Amino acid sequence: MVPPVSDRTPAEIEREMEATRQRLASTIDQLAYRAKPSTIASRQVADIKAYFVAPDGSPRTDNILKVAGGVVGVVAAMVLLRKITR
Repeated sequence: MVPPVSDRTPAEIEREMEATRQRLASTIDQLAYRAKPSTIASRQVADIKAYFVAPDGSPRTDNILKVAGGVVGVVAAMVLLRKITR
């Protein structure tokens, strides 16, 4: 807790202000890094890779099969719709 203003010396107030500036500058730098498009893209790539590859480097076949099944289903639906509409 910060002591009342009357109990602090000007030097203490200046030190507190400088510490606050440093924390704010650090926070702004972190936010700027997180909002950078290349950082966002890297996080998304890492998330997608983690979905298909386990931490030990082995493929996650269950997730791969789910996605492959979905793709096959969509392609089959498109072929069927094309045949129906001709």
